[in-house]
Amino acid sequence: MHPLISVDALEEIDGRVVVCDLRWDLTDRTKGRETYERGHIPGARFVDLDTDLADPPGSRGRHPLPDVSVFAAALGDLGIAPGSHVVAYDDAGGRIAARMWWMLRSIGHESVQVLDGGYPAWVAAGKDVERGTVIPSPVEYPTPAGFTGVVGHDDLLGRNLIDARVGERYRGEIEPIDPKAGHIPGAINIDTARNLDQSGRFLPPEALREIYTAVSDGAVVSCGSGVHACHDALAMEIAGLPAPDLYVGSFSEWSRLDLPVETGPRP
Repeated sequence: MHPLISVDALEEIDGRVVVCDLRWDLTDRTKGRETYERGHIPGARFVDLDTDLADPPGSRGRHPLPDVSVFAAALGDLGIAPGSHVVAYDDAGGRIAARMWWMLRSIGHESVQVLDGGYPAWVAAGKDVERGTVIPSPVEYPTPAGFTGVVGHDDLLGRNLIDARVGERYRGEIEPIDPKAGHIPGAINIDTARNLDQSGRFLPPEALREIYTAVSDGAVVSCGSGVHACHDALAMEIAGLPAPDLYVGSFSEWSRLDLPVETGPRP
């Protein structure tokens, strides 16, 4: 299954599809749900990044993975079964929706796509929206064996580590939330903005291959807290490159462990 789906294809899709709204705001944790309730794709259920896709912040970073049994229970509460076709969207070019895409793929759930262009593309196309909250009918999602493709801070030596944060944070010019400014030594910066065109849709595969091919061998993606990193992983999937591993703790864990950091434009 291709990792992206277009607005028109989603509207025309036949059969069971579970649409998930992952709009989220770093500075206001209630804004995502409030925005969802004011208007969402018909039938979409709201997924909370902080509670459905992550454990509480702590020494493992700001968005550590939950126990896989907790994630399976959250999927069941959302009405997602192992055979469900899931489509995730946000209003941030897929940067949040990609986390759900990655987590589902990590547990072996293949039928998952990200809506290219997200909610803005849906609205711009003049598609119907609905207000309020969709209450899913719970189902059972059997607990998978575990998440795959995950590495820790001590597994990075010799790997092509990619940092998906904006350049200013990578270079250490600003740091709005983590204890230190800068980046993990050796990490190269591929900002998620490079994955998208001016409309907020992903670049074509050949353009993404030009960005990632040189660093795709043994790649590990990271960011601030293991969320935007999944966007780079999604871009590599679109490009047809090998799936990278994910350092979930990312710089939020690294900096809290008081490990060495680099500043400036060089890895």
